[in-house]
Amino acid sequence: MNAKKTGPKGKQVLETTRVQDPEGTRRNIIEVASQEFALNGLSGARIDEIAARTRYSKRMIYYYFGDKEGLYLHALENAYREVREGEAKLNVDGLSPIAALTKLVEFTFDHHHRHEEFIRMVMIENIHHGAYLDQSKVIRDLNITAIDQISRIYSRGVEDGVFRKGLDPVELHWQVSALCFFNVSNRATFSKIFGRDFGTPKQLERLKRNSVEMVLRFVASGDLKKRNERESLPVELA
Repeated sequence: MNAKKTGPKGKQVLETTRVQDPEGTRRNIIEVASQEFALNGLSGARIDEIAARTRYSKRMIYYYFGDKEGLYLHALENAYREVREGEAKLNVDGLSPIAALTKLVEFTFDHHHRHEEFIRMVMIENIHHGAYLDQSKVIRDLNITAIDQISRIYSRGVEDGVFRKGLDPVELHWQVSALCFFNVSNRATFSKIFGRDFGTPKQLERLKRNSVEMVLRFVASGDLKKRNERESLPVELA
């Protein structure tokens, strides 16, 4: 592929080459489109801008995704797919329930920090009241795996007597997401209002530790607290 070629002829050569790698083409378009949607929203995003940044023609983009809304939906699905695939790779089944939940919260916090476009797109989709997400069976299926994972961790914790009974795994997932989501969605306003940079490495590490601690304290069983079994808990809970 000669990426240095410009103009209609250069773009045509690039596209002809890319037809041989349709998945690579789709990934590249979705990556750039995700940045554009996260920055400007669905209404403000422009296919012309996406085409210019990917070096593909609008015709090629429409060929793969139909229209701007179709591209937005694919970008939204990809954003959810990335976070769920990352969770699936954690391999927490061999860990203690406390260590497994700790690892899950830490992953969620770090992933959201590294993929701010995911948070922006979720915020945009909430502006649209989840209308596009509602069209996607892909996203619904992807999120089933997230609940399955946290349900397994929670069930093992209850069986071991370290987590209290009666919690809803979906609500627990909500709490983890809320703590980690806010770190990105409201970081700028919080930093301005309180005159503290909440995006420094030191501050982020502190917020991550606090998020883990809050979740673990929320799920901890009364027996665990009563027996003061701190050897399995983070230092902050000892």
